[in-house]
Order: sequence, then C-alpha cells, then structure tokens
Amino acid sequence: MSTLSDMEIFARVVTAGSLSAAGRELDLSPAVVSKRLKRLEDRLGTRLLQRTTRQIALTEAGRGFHDRVVQILASIDEAESFVSRRSDVARGTLKVSAPTTFGRLHIAPYLGAFHAANPGLTVNLVLSDEFVDLVKDGIDVSIRIAELTDSSLVARRLAPNHRLLCATPAYLAEHGTPKTIAELSRHTLLATASQDPWRLEGPDGPATVHVEGRLRTNSNEVVREAVLAGLGIAFRSTWDVGPELREGRLVVVLPAYRASRHVAVHAVYPSRRFLAAKVRLFIDHLARLYGEHPHWDQGLEPILAPTKAP
Repeated sequence: MSTLSDMEIFARVVTAGSLSAAGRELDLSPAVVSKRLKRLEDRLGTRLLQRTTRQIALTEAGRGFHDRVVQILASIDEAESFVSRRSDVARGTLKVSAPTTFGRLHIAPYLGAFHAANPGLTVNLVLSDEFVDLVKDGIDVSIRIAELTDSSLVARRLAPNHRLLCATPAYLAEHGTPKTIAELSRHTLLATASQDPWRLEGPDGPATVHVEGRLRTNSNEVVREAVLAGLGIAFRSTWDVGPELREGRLVVVLPAYRASRHVAVHAVYPSRRFLAAKVRLFIDHLARLYGEHPHWDQGLEPILAPTKAP
C-alpha cells in the first residue's frame, strides 16, 4: 500500500491510543498495524512511537510528525472531495471535543439527526473540562465557551453565552442575599480551580472575584450539583442551569453582573486553508440548532434583560 496509508494508520494509532484499538477500528490485526508502522519508521529513519502491546507514547520526532500528518490528511481529504465534486459528502471519522456538561446536554442528544444525514461518518466525541490541544490531540473541531484570543485557530461563533451568579432560594434565605460584589467574600463560592477568578462585567466596568470556597473539584458537574444542593453561590451559564432558573430552583444573585459579552459558544478548528466537508457539515448542524437565540434561553428573557445595579 501507499505511504499515505501508512500515515493514516499512524494517525489512527495515536488517536486510538494502542495498536490493538487502531487495528479494531481499521479491521487489521495488531501484527499488521505494527508492521506498517515499522515500515513508515524505516522509511523516515526515526522512531515515531515507543510501544508495547497495551500502550504507546509518541517520541519527540513522533509528536512533530503527527502534528503535520493531521494537517496533511485533512488537506488530502478536502482535495479529494473537491475533485470528485462530493464536497457535501462527509465520510471517515470526525473527532470532536467539547466541555463535559455542554457535550452531554447540547451535542449528544442531536447526534442522531447528524448521523442520519451523514451515514458515512463516524463521530468520536471527546468530553473534557480540561484544555485540549487541537493539533496535538488530532481534534477536527472543538467546541469552546470562552472569549477567544488565539489567532492561530479559526473560530465560528455558534451562540451567545449568558453566565450569571446564582444560588438556591434556601441558601439565600439562610445566609442572606449579597447586594454588592464586596459582600460575596462573606459567602460560600463554588467553582472549579480553572474558573478562579470570576471575571464579571457590571455597571462600573470589569470586576474580578477570587473564589475561596470549602469545595475543591475539577468537575463542572460537581459544581452544578453543589449549587443545586444549596451549598453556595456559583457562576453558571444558562445552557447549564436554564431549567432550574425557569422553575425557580435557582435565582440570580447580583443581576447587574454578568460574564463578558465577548464570551460565546464557538466552534474552533485548526486549518485556515482547508475546511474538510465533515467539519463544515458538523459546524453547520450545530449553528442551525443554536443561533443567536438558542433554545436553552427560551423563557429566560426577563432574567437576561439588561439590569441596573440597585
């Protein structure tokens, strides 16, 4: 087979995490996969992977080679689609990363329709609240909820993100409702380590709140459950706690303070020159689902209306 096929096998091994897992995905035996990798390494004159039967690790040369192979394969896929005039046909595997809760609530439930429209495509959905390096991890498209500043990536805005301070009525009845930003220091604040500090925008401009609570976790879902249990005040997005806000299980605290208006839900991908059909179709699918007035904000208009501080 061609050198390109060896490159594809190498990229799949890195993505799958082992020779046996890649072999199952490609319908090849681990022995064949190992032989093809050795052939590629012999041709290049360097070792790309340190490997055993159960796990692999990229060498320094392997990391650099993988970064470039991912881009090459995406470009070839796009070129083939262009020549065959099949730019609207998605095929192969699409690797998507997203925040854990957002992926569970607002991507996974809508994959059925996407699969039905693109039967030749397999979606590998990776959910994590940690930073993901698109090129290093072989990610085709990442959903990021942030104020993006990395100009090396291409981003498409999919939806606004309204993030508010909130707590249960029971918590506020017991501990009082803060009237100023300064009063937050007397309350239990709930956040992951990566969310400290809170960066707010209010009537007097930006405000920063450092979170020092009794709960420490790396999980956004734990923070969500903690605020619903009445353990403190959290800084949550409406896509996450919209139903609870509508039902009154949570109420907004300091409504004049919100997250930066520049924070939004974005689809991010690494290539500026080529956009593979599978990536474009997936991004278009999410854009149709969300938009500037996403379904998770329905019924929250009174809460989201601009508010002045008392």
